[in-house]
Amino acid sequence: MPTSPSHNPPDGRSGLDFDAIVIGAGLSGMYQLYRLRELGLKVRVFEAGTEVGGTWYWNRYPGARFDSESYSYGYSFSKELLEEWEWSEHFAGQPETLRYCKHVADKFDLRRDIQFRSRVTSAIYDEAGRSWTITLEDSARFSTRFLITAIGPLSTPTLPRVEGRDDFKGQSFHTARWPKEPVDFKDKRVAVIGTGATGVQTIQTIASEVGHLTVFQRTPNWCAPLHNGKIDAETQKKIKAGYGEMFARCRETFACFIHTPDPRGAFEVSDEEREAFYEKLYGEPGFGIWQGNFRDILLDRKANATISEFVARKIRSRVKDPKIAEKLIPRNHGFGTRRLPLETFYYEVYNRDNVELIDITETPIERITPDGIRAGGRDFAFDIIIFATGFDAITGAFDQIDFRGTDGVQLRDKWKRGPETYLGLMVHQFPNMMMLMGPHTALGNIPRSIEYSVDWVTALIRYAREHGLTRLEATPEGVASWTDHVKALGAGLLSNEVDSWMTGINRNVEGKTTRIVARYSGSAPAYRARCDEVAANEYRELSLA
Repeated sequence: MPTSPSHNPPDGRSGLDFDAIVIGAGLSGMYQLYRLRELGLKVRVFEAGTEVGGTWYWNRYPGARFDSESYSYGYSFSKELLEEWEWSEHFAGQPETLRYCKHVADKFDLRRDIQFRSRVTSAIYDEAGRSWTITLEDSARFSTRFLITAIGPLSTPTLPRVEGRDDFKGQSFHTARWPKEPVDFKDKRVAVIGTGATGVQTIQTIASEVGHLTVFQRTPNWCAPLHNGKIDAETQKKIKAGYGEMFARCRETFACFIHTPDPRGAFEVSDEEREAFYEKLYGEPGFGIWQGNFRDILLDRKANATISEFVARKIRSRVKDPKIAEKLIPRNHGFGTRRLPLETFYYEVYNRDNVELIDITETPIERITPDGIRAGGRDFAFDIIIFATGFDAITGAFDQIDFRGTDGVQLRDKWKRGPETYLGLMVHQFPNMMMLMGPHTALGNIPRSIEYSVDWVTALIRYAREHGLTRLEATPEGVASWTDHVKALGAGLLSNEVDSWMTGINRNVEGKTTRIVARYSGSAPAYRARCDEVAANEYRELSLA
């Protein structure tokens, strides 16, 4: 790997333990480590788990898998890696994806700079030393010039605030904290609380294995078919031959998927053409029905109503009991305005004799008992309770760590009314701290966004080293301008008028009951163009010293 002339940065490191510390060894953290090594930096990655993988390490629940096409999800930076790795399915499952992450760690010898079982509890900026002090759960401390967070937008699971949660005598676990040992479902009475993406995947996978399954649903979600399948040898060849073209397309599309919005509006075609188009998308694999639909379905209520009614008819046709079908159809949000779960015979689960759906808006959960759940005055007995109750998204992982910047300002206090960032990458009063996949950044097809953000951060650090800079900070003017821009982009989007993790809502978390604009809603090409402009102007918009 290429290195800079000196292993030490221009200030001689002033006795610091590391040039850079990265928090998290998921896809972001692994790639950031790879790039910083190329600069010749001394880097340490702290990871709370026992293995690399991040999302794909923690989320090992039954049925966990991609909803982006596997080949569009993997890293693109290494041609050799692309050539030697073969995905077995169009939408790979968690075990295969974790194997991929381990393969990447092995191939690039990443583990020698990753410290596992090391949960970061605080990160304190030292103005005099222009450095950060990182403290772990075991009280160990380390100093570094640069701090990079790779902690993920969906990495802090939340449990329901319900009385008696710890009283249950059977097995219970959150989908994102699934046990490593196999769970035996045979003849067991199982409850699943939650019907978001993780709930959908879990429910459709275990329904045929359990003795009896009771699904507790608060908010039904619009779901569309995944249409997964194995990748045959001929298709594998086409994928490998077309990687360059596919990644180029991902760079051009709105959200870095291979799908991008149709340029037509929903009412610019006849009723027959619109219906045929929806039918086509419903029958195709992946996110096309969400990301490749008419350009106005996420902006115009009348346009959205056409796709919502189409999918509602599909649900009614797939669920035999009309009353259950109606309970599975969302009433408080339109299709695609919340994150869209992709499913494989999910709706058919409710045709099974061993499955019961409980609408907790009608039959609220009163408490968890030693033997199960009491809801609507009825006692349900269970052997296993599964909490598919989601995450404290986007800012939640930051709230778990005591980040303190200049003058002792706490990040969680600074963001109490919503995040304020510069390009989604930096925060005023937190010098030398860069965020990967933090608030106000372009998300979409996550690994495509990860690679861009990591490369931008790496280029900034390279610039700092080349110019003898030891303090990099976002200005208050830059933060205000970017935050206002992000909020303006979100105006008019139907998704920002809906309670979801994408608008910062989580009723299981204190203080997370007011909608915020937590993510960048513009196109990925526009986001990259703005970040590229900052770099091309030699980061003059930052405060550098």
